Amino acid sequence: MKTLHKTVDDAPAARRRLGPVLAMIRPIFARYALRLALGFATLVGVDFLQLIIPRLLKTAVDSLAAGSATGKSLAGISGLILAAAVGAALLRFCWRYLIIGFSRLLERDIRNRIYSHVLKMDRSFFEKRTSGDIMAHISNDLQAVQMACGIGLVSAVDALVMSVAAISFMAYINPQLTLLALLPMPFLAVSTLFLTGRLHHRFNIVQEQFSLLTEFVRSTLVSIRLVKAYTMENMQRKVSDRLGKKYVRSNIRVAMIHGLLFPVAALVGNLGMLLVLYYGGRFAIEGRISLGDFVAFITYLYMLVWPMMAIGWVANLTQRGLTSLQRIHELTTSIPRLKDLADSSSPEVIDPWFRLQNLTFSYQSSSRPALQDLTMELRGGIYGITGRTGSGKSTLCQLLARLYPVPDGCLFFGSRDVNTLSLDTVRSRVAYVGQEAILFSDTIAENIAYGKPGATAGEIEAAAQKAAIHNEILDFPKGYGTTVGERGVTLSGGQRQRLALARALITDRSVLIIDDALAALDVETEHQVLRSIVSRQDRNLILIVSQRVKLLSETDRIFILEKGRLQDSGIHGELLARNSLYRTMNEKQARESVGRHVPVGQRPV
Repeated sequence: MKTLHKTVDDAPAARRRLGPVLAMIRPIFARYALRLALGFATLVGVDFLQLIIPRLLKTAVDSLAAGSATGKSLAGISGLILAAAVGAALLRFCWRYLIIGFSRLLERDIRNRIYSHVLKMDRSFFEKRTSGDIMAHISNDLQAVQMACGIGLVSAVDALVMSVAAISFMAYINPQLTLLALLPMPFLAVSTLFLTGRLHHRFNIVQEQFSLLTEFVRSTLVSIRLVKAYTMENMQRKVSDRLGKKYVRSNIRVAMIHGLLFPVAALVGNLGMLLVLYYGGRFAIEGRISLGDFVAFITYLYMLVWPMMAIGWVANLTQRGLTSLQRIHELTTSIPRLKDLADSSSPEVIDPWFRLQNLTFSYQSSSRPALQDLTMELRGGIYGITGRTGSGKSTLCQLLARLYPVPDGCLFFGSRDVNTLSLDTVRSRVAYVGQEAILFSDTIAENIAYGKPGATAGEIEAAAQKAAIHNEILDFPKGYGTTVGERGVTLSGGQRQRLALARALITDRSVLIIDDALAALDVETEHQVLRSIVSRQDRNLILIVSQRVKLLSETDRIFILEKGRLQDSGIHGELLARNSLYRTMNEKQARESVGRHVPVGQRPV
C-alpha cells in the first residue's frame, strides 16, 4: 500500500515536471507546423491507399466466387491495386522527407541551444560537469530525442490512423468478429504500461554510463603522452574495459525490456488472428459473411498487427526521448553563478584599473576561503604577484578576468563595482594568459589570431615577435601554416606558453594578466618577453604571477599572498629587507643559479 500510495502521489508531480520539459521543444514544433501538417497529410494518404487495397481484393474475390469475374474486370482491379501501391510509395517518400527531415531540424536547433548555453556558463558549471557528460547530451541524448520526434512520432500517428481505420472497416464487415479479434488487446495495454514503467530508470543509467565512458576516453586521449610516459596503457585499457562492460550490461538491461515489447505485441496480434481464423472461418462457412469479406477482414487484421507492435516500439522511443529530453532540459536550464547584466550596453571605461576592498572568495567545492579580506589597488604600471602554492594567486587572476562571481562592493574596475558592469565590458579590456596554454588543433597562425579574428599576417607576426617565438615558428616546415595538433601536442611547453601569450598580445587590450605563464621559459627568453611587453606604452596595467624573484624585481610593485591573505607588498629592495619568505625565495634561486653555472666537478658536495 505504501508503494502504491507513493506512485499515485508522484504521478501529478511527474506530469508537472514534464510540462517544462515539453515546453522546450514546443516552439520548434510551432515553427515547422506547416511542414509537419503536410507530412502527416501525406502519411494519412499512404494509410488511406493501403486501406483501399483490401476492399479491391474483396471485390475481386467475391466476383470470382460468384463466377462473374472476367479478364477485363480483374485487369482493372489489378491496375487500381498497382496505382494505389505506386501512389503509396510516392507519398511515403514525401512524409519521410517532411517529417524525418523535421526531426533533423529539431536536432540541429536543440544542439545549437545546448552549445549556446554551454558557452554562456561559468567556471563553476564546468567544475561540476565533465566534458564527457556534455558530449553525451549532444550525442546520445540528442539522438534519442530526434528518434522520438521523427520515426517515433510517425509510428504513433501511423499506428493510430491505421488502428482506427482498420478497426472501423472490420466493424463494418462484422462487429461480432471485430470484438473477438480485439479481445487480447487489454493484455497488450497492461503489459506495455508495466514494461515502459521500468524503461525510464534503466535508460537513464545507460546515458550516465555513456557519459562516464566518453569522459574517460576523452581524458585518456588528451593525456596520452602522460599515459605512455608512465607506461599505464594496460591500466587504462582495463579501466576502459570495465566501464565498457558496465555500459554493455546497462544496455542489455534496456534491451531486455525492449525485447519483450515486440514479442508481447506480436503475441497479442497472433492471438487475435487465431480467433479470427477459427470464428471467421465458421462465419464464412455458415454464410454470415462472404468469402471476400473474410479475405478483407484477414487483411485488415494483418494491417492491425503493425499498430499493435508499434505500441511497444513507440513506447520505447517515447520513453527514451523523454528521458533524454529531461536530461537536456536540466542542462540547458542550469543557471550560472556568475550573473551577467541583462543590458550589456555599459558605459566606456576610460581608465581601466582594479581596486579590491575586503574581498573574500570561496570555491563551491571547498569550505576554506581561497581569498580572505583582500584589499589592494592595481592602478597602472607593472605588478608582480607571488606566494606559496595554494596562496590564492591564480584565484585572484581569475576573479580579475571575471571568470567567477564576487560579492557586491568588493571588486571595482575603473571606479565601478564589477557587478554593475556587463561581463563583456571587463573581459573585452583584459587579456588573460592562464597557467595552462590552451591551443586548438589548427595552424599556428589561426591559434594566434583567435584573439583577434581577421587579423592580418603582419599583426600575427608582430604578436609572435613580442612573445619571442617568431624565429622558432619560421623554423617549422610550414612556418605559420604548421598545424600544432590537439592542445599543441607537437610543441614544447615553452612554445605553447608563448603562443598563448602571442594570442593575448594581438588583442591590444589595456590590461594584461599573466598567471605564471612564463614558467616553462628559460631566464633569457623570459626577460626578452618581458622587455617586449613593457615597451608597450599604451598598456595601462600588467599583472604577472611568478615565483622567479629576478622577474619580480623588474615590476613596479610586488604583492605577496599567504593563505589567501595579503601578507606584504612593496618594491624588490624593501621586500628583501623585511620579508623572510621573499628573502628565502631569492637566496634559494641565487644558489640554484650559481649551481647551474658551476662545472659539475667543482660543485660542493
